Amino acid sequence: MLSHAPSRAVKLFGTEAEDAKGRILTAGPLTAMLDNGMLRYIRLGGIEVMRAVAFLVRDENWGTFAPQITNLKIAEATSTFAVSYDAHCKDATRSLGYHAKITCEQDGALLFSVTARPDTDVLTNRTGFIVLHPLQGVAGRPLDIEHVDGRKLRSEFPAIINPDCPFRNVRALTHEVTPGLSMTCRMEGDAFEMEDHRNWTDASYKTYVRPLAEPWPYTLPAGQEFTQSVSIVFSGSLPAPAVRTGARPVGVEIGAATGNRMPRLGLGLPADEAASSLAVADLIRAAKIDTLIAQFDGRRSDTASHAITVAKLAAASGAKIVAEIILPNRGQPGDELALIAQAIGAASLTLDAVTVSPAPHLKAVLPGSKGPDTPPYDILYAATRAAFPGVPLGGGMYSYFTELNRNPPPAELLDFVTHTTCPIVHAADDISVMETLEALAFVIQSTRALIKGRPYRVGPSAIPARDNPYGAATAENPNNGRVCLARMDPRQRGLFGAAWTLGYVAAFATGGIDVVSIGAPTGPAGIIARKSGAVQPYFDALDRPGVYPLYHVISGLAAASGRDILQTTISDPGAVAALTLETANGKDVWLANLSGDDKAVALGAIGRSPLTAFTLDTESFVEAASRPAFLSEGGRTVPAGETLMLGPYAVKRLVLTA
Repeated sequence: MLSHAPSRAVKLFGTEAEDAKGRILTAGPLTAMLDNGMLRYIRLGGIEVMRAVAFLVRDENWGTFAPQITNLKIAEATSTFAVSYDAHCKDATRSLGYHAKITCEQDGALLFSVTARPDTDVLTNRTGFIVLHPLQGVAGRPLDIEHVDGRKLRSEFPAIINPDCPFRNVRALTHEVTPGLSMTCRMEGDAFEMEDHRNWTDASYKTYVRPLAEPWPYTLPAGQEFTQSVSIVFSGSLPAPAVRTGARPVGVEIGAATGNRMPRLGLGLPADEAASSLAVADLIRAAKIDTLIAQFDGRRSDTASHAITVAKLAAASGAKIVAEIILPNRGQPGDELALIAQAIGAASLTLDAVTVSPAPHLKAVLPGSKGPDTPPYDILYAATRAAFPGVPLGGGMYSYFTELNRNPPPAELLDFVTHTTCPIVHAADDISVMETLEALAFVIQSTRALIKGRPYRVGPSAIPARDNPYGAATAENPNNGRVCLARMDPRQRGLFGAAWTLGYVAAFATGGIDVVSIGAPTGPAGIIARKSGAVQPYFDALDRPGVYPLYHVISGLAAASGRDILQTTISDPGAVAALTLETANGKDVWLANLSGDDKAVALGAIGRSPLTAFTLDTESFVEAASRPAFLSEGGRTVPAGETLMLGPYAVKRLVLTA
């Protein structure tokens, strides 16, 4: 028995490290959240017109510094506000300070300026302002671009995700935010360009400083001061300020069958996690995991022993095995594949499918850049089919959708196409991670445009980064913080991870995906705890393997593979994720609170009948950690008409019997 219970923070996030909390500022009809020096959720009359404006400092691996803010001053008048602060970004080798000023007038005119001065030479891939336009009401809509040289262009925000930079040498962007009201965002201090942030599942279009055509990383010389600014102005009839009302329950309505079925659910299996996964094979079997994506890295020397371990795990867990093969790219693909095929055959390991990628494809190639020297796809895929005759062949990218979008394989040569995603590429705060769920529908739409009707699989994906295609390695996270592109993210262990996972699976399931794979059985991206070098509050003290909250989400949904998915309408999809499945005698409704606030949920028509509710929240966290069948045993009867309460990042499973 444990002598102490986990703290609320550990239950929610897997760590005691705090995330910054924002403050709402108001100027006439405009509101904005000030969050650790940046402005987020800029709204006019309650309508979001800008997702964020921020000054960022990145290192040579695209890691983002968390600024240390001092001398923060906030002045709010009746219809204006002003903010100023000093900030510092530094590590063991570099240091940069800057002074920021933000003003907003009663007509919504906003100015955010920064004067920066490096204390040392600063090696960076990008330092300066970014501007994020939201997706809702923006994707596919007209856009006017003013270039640095004064030229003007009429275009539109991309609808299908653009793999390249849609607009370069930008000075200002203008678009209609509501009928009769336009917004112009002007960026000074350098040339800006836009990228389609949805490539990385960020829910925005990002316009950033310093074109990628310029060399990077580059050095900001010590003592050389520079200034940048972003301004926003509106033209047209301004709306009245939004009227603040009390929080209304989030409405949930269930409709007819969508025509899609619950996909098969899988887990990744990194080579380093095979042995520890075998030790908990009973928990993998209990979770009814359909597929394990076992990585076979031809650059390693332990392929033969790894194949034997995977074969044992397949037998013990009952999961199908997909071999995810990485070729060293040092010789002929047929020769490199033959060595791996021989090891798999010697272990008597039966494969459900195989995917293949040359090792150089693990790193990103920017649009317009020359890619690595690798075998042509037709030769690579023919060699794979020869090495694994009769085994379905998949291809794509083991890294993120970005790389698939930039370098799509010839889908007609494949039996299915695959890629992964990661929500902590550009930002790792809680709000940004949950925002990535908003972009998944666009990822699905854009992938289908690439793969010409081929079956589509996604994953293994998780909050932690399985790899860093943009730098030498994933980031270290020794303090259990929120770190971009980190191999270990503590939220994987908390209720936050369960809520994000339900939202992720729900998005791809309703998008008609064939297989969705998440993280791994054990390790930094795992669903089952194991001792490791990282500090894992509460779970390290358990005397037997505990399961993280997302284990219950994966387990419950894996058992539902093949069931019809019903239309589920949420009045506030940014607040609550939902997935409804038809069962033999009723409905199975899954809900997740995507926020750190309590949410009331009104169930609509299905709430007129009694339901059985299973709740995964801070109250049940400890019990759930030691009881793998927690979301399928027991439950509470919910009387007809009751409004449900979802605690922060809580998950509810509602069972309705017809």
